[in-house]
Amino acid sequence: MENSKIIVVLVAAGLLATGCGSSDAEDGAGGAAQKALPVAIDGPQKDVVPQRETGEKLKITPLPAMNAPFVEKVEHNLRQAVLRSARVPGETSAKCPDGVDEKAGAVSQCVATYEGAEIPYEVKISDSAKKGSSLIFFDTTPKKGLLVAKAVYDSLNESYGSESGRTDASKLACEEMPAAKAVPLGKDTGFTCQYWTKFANQGEPGYATLRLKMGAQGYGLGFEPVE
Repeated sequence: MENSKIIVVLVAAGLLATGCGSSDAEDGAGGAAQKALPVAIDGPQKDVVPQRETGEKLKITPLPAMNAPFVEKVEHNLRQAVLRSARVPGETSAKCPDGVDEKAGAVSQCVATYEGAEIPYEVKISDSAKKGSSLIFFDTTPKKGLLVAKAVYDSLNESYGSESGRTDASKLACEEMPAAKAVPLGKDTGFTCQYWTKFANQGEPGYATLRLKMGAQGYGLGFEPVE
């Protein structure tokens, strides 16, 4: 039984310091930039499934047979977990190269892939599991985070786009990102996005820059202001 959680964490951006000048000029102060990033975000991204609908719309079929080996059920669970984490339909696979130890409290190592990005998982059997039981509970914990470009662009639009209710943000854009990439947990991904605001520099207009950081549990990306 799947017991992992998928949470999208969006960090609200603060006001950033930028300099005045032409749209092509860059100002290193506070990490703000006057140059537009290459990928313009003008609305919701095609194929991205809202988080609340992933359970219904992103399903790996067929389900393993009731009498299928336990390892096959775990691998199916991992494919399902990584797909719902991605929020975008794509090719998945999963493998537990040394099998799955079914003893109570046992920990096994597996890998799930989404569009070629490999996410290692730790699979832990419930401490209360009983040998020979027909129902074994387990937890799956990702050891890396999954960055999906379309999902990032869509989340930026949700947080700062015209439908977000914000009146201080426009001209959303991001760096070009890979379709899917495994990234370290709880760290800066190395990618940035931005939005145009009238209040970037003490009331003067400019781009506010957002750093993209993977959540510590691998369940979501956060936008952090570059100060």
